[in-house]
Amino acid sequence: MFKHILIATDGSAASEHAAQLAVGLARTHGAKLTVVYVVDPYPYIGVGEINPMGYQAYTAAAQQQAAQAHALVESLCSQGGAPVTLQARLVEDVGAAAGIVQSAEAEGADLIVLGSHGRSGISRLMLGSVSTKVVAESKVPVLVTR
Repeated sequence: MFKHILIATDGSAASEHAAQLAVGLARTHGAKLTVVYVVDPYPYIGVGEINPMGYQAYTAAAQQQAAQAHALVESLCSQGGAPVTLQARLVEDVGAAAGIVQSAEAEGADLIVLGSHGRSGISRLMLGSVSTKVVAESKVPVLVTR
């Protein structure tokens, strides 16, 4: 049924659960799996002088977190069962929801799997919901798991 599954990860427990589900689906369907980590644009507020060290530290930390998240999914793929073809992508300088949707289109994915943190009330209003935005913007099916 599915030939190419995209898993969006941020390294959280919710995305780890989603990755386990995506790896299982990829094994069941013999699908290729792409894991995407999106780095939000640098939060420069325009006050004071430009600090290149701040940007470099932000980028280095994001790349390290992405490598850890990708390694986790890679370890899930290597644990028993049928082999899973995996590719890792790092998307930078775009919001999380847009980066996930754009990656799915660019990679030709036919399913997006992502975890939800399950925020509600004020925290959801203030922080937004990446999963809600992905569901609204995606042209391919989206599987959201908690």
